[in-house]
Amino acid sequence: MAINRIQFQPGLSLADFLKDYGTEAQCEAILEHSRWPQGFVCPACGASRAVQFRRGRSNIFQCCRCRKQISLISGTIFHGSNLPLTQWFLALYFMTQGKSGLSMLELRRMLGLSYKAAWRLKHKLMQAMFEREETTVLAQRVEIDDAYLGGERSGGKVGRGSENKVPFIAAVETSHEGHPLRAVFSRVTTFSSHDVDQWAKNHLAPTALVVSDGLNCFRAVTKTGCYHQREVVGDQRRSTDMGCFHWINTILGNLKTAMAGTYHAFDFDKYAHR
Repeated sequence: MAINRIQFQPGLSLADFLKDYGTEAQCEAILEHSRWPQGFVCPACGASRAVQFRRGRSNIFQCCRCRKQISLISGTIFHGSNLPLTQWFLALYFMTQGKSGLSMLELRRMLGLSYKAAWRLKHKLMQAMFEREETTVLAQRVEIDDAYLGGERSGGKVGRGSENKVPFIAAVETSHEGHPLRAVFSRVTTFSSHDVDQWAKNHLAPTALVVSDGLNCFRAVTKTGCYHQREVVGDQRRSTDMGCFHWINTILGNLKTAMAGTYHAFDFDKYAHR
């Protein structure tokens, strides 16, 4: 049997991760560089010189001009937390390494935290990921599809339009070589031309080539200047058999695997956007 090169591609082992982020000093250094790539800048007066000292576990910068004191973690998702940065970074590592997802209980066991601490940590990280994704703009070839989460409650309609399901637009951008670059999952009210048009204005560049199935509402992406390629799917032509939808089907499959392997119960209406 042929080897799947994607499954065997090099990754970041835990040992390699700990070499770079295994100490508090290493985590503080990468956070400082991320906040101030060109060096410290005072948020109050814009000065670039500061005195650095510690207050307990906090790393403090005091501006040499206006004397304002700024904690390294102030204004970040780490602010207000008593956990060391090493545990935050480890949580990020564990949450992003496997496609099968990571439950709160498993994260608690891996980090040695209480359930409440693990809950707060994971939700902060998921919210940060969601807010980052909200600004993503896809500019190359984009596979797009309608997706639904939920549907466990009995009664009501089935399929598209079911009140038991949470509707999403799922999109994945691919490179000229056909490799996936970025994915976006956005909750919508309905699959209408208006909602698709609003989504396209936020997430598609005019240069994008959008490939969709025959759902009529996806024609609205052309209002933003995008090119639109419709591939009609019927009884004799399933999207899973069509190469043009390979990556969107793969990502949706991975999402379902992660949900099924991580959660016994899930409030899709409240948390599915993350």
